Amino acid sequence: MGKSKRRSIAKGKFTQMSNLVREDAVAIAVEQIKNNENPEEIITLFGLKAEELLEGGADYEAVKSLGRLF
Repeated sequence: MGKSKRRSIAKGKFTQMSNLVREDAVAIAVEQIKNNENPEEIITLFGLKAEELLEGGADYEAVKSLGRLF
């Protein structure tokens, strides 16, 4: 593989998450909570607080069940 192709692939890997802001992360985590998915990765990546998730629209009981992450 040539240098240019390697740079293009590497650039593509790192540009996927660079545009994600904290508000978007809260929205993604709340959506994952509502869909009974595992929101641990996004919560720990951004260091989200329980208050932020509650303000974002998550249920209190669902956030309380994730208490070990906060």
